[in-house]
Order: sequence, then structure tokens, then C-alpha cells
Amino acid sequence: MIMSSSNAADDPDGAPMRLRCTCLVINAPDDLALVTQEVGELTPGQVLVQVGYGGICGSDLHYFHAGGFGTVRIKRPMILGHEVAGTVAAVASDVSRVKPGDKVAVNPSRPCGTCVYCLEGLPNQCLDMRFYGSAMRDPHIEGAFRNLLVCDAVQCEPVGPQIALQHAALAEPFAVALHGVSRAGSLLGKRVLVSGCGPIGALAVAAARVHGAAHVTAVDLTDETLAIARAMGAQHTINVATDSAWVQRYSANKGHFDVMLECTGNERALRAGLEAMRPRGVVVQLGLGGDISIPQNMVVAKELSICGSFRFHAEFALAVRLINEGRVDMQPMVTGAFPLSQAREAFELASDRKRAMKVLLDFSESTA
Repeated sequence: MIMSSSNAADDPDGAPMRLRCTCLVINAPDDLALVTQEVGELTPGQVLVQVGYGGICGSDLHYFHAGGFGTVRIKRPMILGHEVAGTVAAVASDVSRVKPGDKVAVNPSRPCGTCVYCLEGLPNQCLDMRFYGSAMRDPHIEGAFRNLLVCDAVQCEPVGPQIALQHAALAEPFAVALHGVSRAGSLLGKRVLVSGCGPIGALAVAAARVHGAAHVTAVDLTDETLAIARAMGAQHTINVATDSAWVQRYSANKGHFDVMLECTGNERALRAGLEAMRPRGVVVQLGLGGDISIPQNMVVAKELSICGSFRFHAEFALAVRLINEGRVDMQPMVTGAFPLSQAREAFELASDRKRAMKVLLDFSESTA
């Protein structure tokens, strides 16, 4: 059963009222709304989390501006968000993993555990995935942008008491970057190129450094994003908008980089990176985009390996552990936090790459 919370009350007849929460809903493009709804009862294995902060992701922005991306489109109102951290408010009687008062980062990925890919050890490819804040399925999977969230205890990774919830909320995008790095194989002593320094790219810089890269070069179109890439560990940065000769320099003698983490999804960026790759280098594609063409002869001649990277699984726990241990400082990533009442302003700022890296929503002042 659910434990009592300050959000609960009794009606005039003395009967307990159900908890209610405030949610951020997308109704249609450019149509955000705050909606109050009941919080479900805890069932075995579940916990109630008082959400502290939530990060606005690129997918949230796609829903906000265009109603989705590719073939994924909102068909009805949906709660947004999947990057959240908070404090455990209550636990079911059989839960021992966490206790009330614990800080946690909530893993938004909920694979079924029984499909062929889950059983093969590829849960990120689950055939029945339920990922928070996704319109990929119909009915949609509701998101985590709400001040009270009922979730499974196994989704909660304990966060150290010394860690700010703002930083813990970045565990999910950091897990995406860590999974991308894992797809490249060993980075020990390798020269790594990170193409695109949005949130995933900047976190990919940190992930590459943690995994032993000897040198990380980051490229992007704006000085503002490159400054954050340096703060996250890039030893060298290049503004490709002002340095048109960078590809020529790094493509000499068949290339310079052993690994490229491509985080833009842009054909021009990928082609430039391929020219700068050394023979038998590994290219990991994290950025999403439309159909593109690649220089096939170059890939063949250099014997390059190109692979994709999609979401994460075990890396979520690793991301939280690295944050807990202070091995990665998330502070440079945080642009600012807005209360739910200013969600529109938050989304507009998050859409401006020159002014924002990671914009958070602050749920601490939300009331039902």
C-alpha cells in the first residue's frame, strides 16, 4: 500500500482522498498544458517518487515543435519527459532496493524481458518496449514530467546524498552516450572525434574520456557548444563554420582519428568525419536524421566500420555510478531550471543551441 504523503488529504466525511499530481502534457504542436490527475496505487515492487528535476530532451522538443519526428506522431495528449530524478516518497511493502527519503535517478526504459531480443541480451531492442514519453506506440507511453511518479523499484538507481538532483537528472542522456562509446570497442589510447556538441555530443566527450581515450577532438558549428565540450573534457575543439580547412588537415596520410562518435545525424558532418578517419577506424552513429548517402568507395578503401547506437540498458546504472563517484562533473551541462509554470519558456530556451545545452524543469514547486 502507498504510504502517506503531504499531498494526501481527507474529505469532509473522513475518507482518504487519492493522491494527485501535476503533469506536463503535449496536446498538439506548440500546445503544452498542465494537467492534474490521480496518482495510481502502489502495487508490489513499485515506489512513489517525488520528482525533483527533469531534463528537456531533443525528442521532447520534436513533439513540442512538430508533433513528433519521422513516422512517430502524437495522436492524442501525452505526458512528456523521460530524464528525471527525485526523492523516494513511498515504497510497496516488498521493496528493499530503496527507501523513503532516498535520492534516485529513474530509468525510463522498460523492456518486456521476455521477447526474443530481451532474451538474447539486447533489451534496448525490445519488441515490446515501454519508454517514457513516447508516441511510438498507440496508446502512447506516458512520460515522467509530473511531480509524483509511480514506477518500478528496479527503475530507480540510488543517487548519493552529495549529488544534486539537477545532475542526477542527466543520467539518461549520459547513458545514451556511454552506450555509444561501448559500441566503438576499446578506446584505450585512441584518438576520438566527436561530431556535434549538443547534449549527447558533449556527454559523449565525457564518456570517451572515462573510457580511456588518449585524445578527444570535438567539432561543431558554434563556439558556445564547443566551450561546454571543453568543460566536459575535450582537449581540442574546432568550429567547422569558421575553420573550413580542418578536414584537409586531418585527412592527410589517410586520416587521423581512430573513432568517430557522430552525434549530428547530418550527412555533411558524417562525410567530413569519414575523410578524417584512419584506416580500420570505427564510426558510431548516435545522431538521428533522414536518409543520407555515404562515400562507399572511401569506406571500402579505408576498411571503415560503421555501426549504430540506440538508447541504452546497463549503461544507466553506470552513468549514475560515475556521477556518484564524481568522475564526471555535470555542472557545465546545466543551463538552468524553470518551474512547471514556465514550461513554455523552458522549451523555447532549450530550442536555442547558442544559449542552451540542457534546460531542466523544476518540479519542487508543483502543486496538485
